[in-house]
Amino acid sequence: MIISVRKCLSYLKFLLVFAILTYTLYQLFGLIGAWITPVDHYRIPEGHAVKAFQPSDRPKTGEMMGDRLRFFYWYGE
Repeated sequence: MIISVRKCLSYLKFLLVFAILTYTLYQLFGLIGAWITPVDHYRIPEGHAVKAFQPSDRPKTGEMMGDRLRFFYWYGE
């Protein structure tokens, strides 16, 4: 069996360039994602905006999980 050093180096160079480009693209997507995402997701709305969801520890009386699911699909909460 003959192992060509030139082919091995060419293959190694290809893998190295591929890994560097993959890492660069991954970092670029991270930067774009950070740029698009707002800084604080849970801040108090400003202007005429209304905060639509107020978390609660206890379930509302008379409200069933099926009703919540139906409202979710109906209104897109």
